Amino acid sequence: MEPAPYQSGNKRRQRVNTALVVAVFAVLLLIWQSYEVQRRAKALQQQTQAMQVQIAIFEDRLHEMQTRQTALDALYQDLARSSDDSVLADIEQTLLIADQQLQISGNIKAALAAVQAADARLAPNRSEFTPIRNALEHDIERLRRTPEVDVIGINARLAAVRGSVDTLPLAMDQRLQASPPPERLAAAENTWQHFARGIWQELRSLVRIQNTEHAAPELLAPQQIFFVRENLKLRLLDARLALIAHDETDFKADLKAVHESLARYFAPGDPAVATALATAQQFADGHASSAQPDVAASLAAVRDYRLAHESH
Repeated sequence: MEPAPYQSGNKRRQRVNTALVVAVFAVLLLIWQSYEVQRRAKALQQQTQAMQVQIAIFEDRLHEMQTRQTALDALYQDLARSSDDSVLADIEQTLLIADQQLQISGNIKAALAAVQAADARLAPNRSEFTPIRNALEHDIERLRRTPEVDVIGINARLAAVRGSVDTLPLAMDQRLQASPPPERLAAAENTWQHFARGIWQELRSLVRIQNTEHAAPELLAPQQIFFVRENLKLRLLDARLALIAHDETDFKADLKAVHESLARYFAPGDPAVATALATAQQFADGHASSAQPDVAASLAAVRDYRLAHESH
């Protein structure tokens, strides 16, 4: 029995309606999915933009931090350079004073202490200071090996001798004091006896017996005495200048001349003259001067470092 036409039409309509509902649902699902994709895409885009903004901010901050770090590094280097310059300037001044002490007074102990103090001021972990430290150690070792000469003490003793020159007694003064008074003529001596005594004194004056080992002191006029004393003081001054200049040849030559002048013109038995003679002899025979070291190597190393440092 075949279905009625009415029923067949209802079934077809139901199927069509169902298909339409499914189609509508599918379309709606597609629309919702499209909307959801666009929404998510927009959200993702917004997040991406926000992240880009944050990255830009981070990059700006990073650049700012790098700029600040660079400025801090430059400031630190400037401060370190300024500190180094100050320390090296002080070291150079200390070395100059030490060198002057060596050249003027020969004070090796003071110079050694100054160079050691300069070495102590250098930072031990700074490799760029190695040439300076090597030069300082070299000069320290030279100063330690050099025998010290008491230039100040020797100069003071020679100055004392020079100060006593004007009061030193002359040898001729002792000779005149030791000469016997002239013989007095007897009151009862007659003319012939007086004449004979005069002839005898004249004959005695023609013959002089002298001990050549001890020559009689020279008789000097007042003007000659002045020049003898002034020449002696000048020789002592020259000896002191040679001592300061560490010129041992001239130092000994001047003291030899001083000794000869003292022995020739002044009374050797006087204590002050004897002291002056002994002083001149002691320093003329000894080693009152020697080749003085210097700190030129250390000064050159400091100056070379500062010059190279300033050029940068």
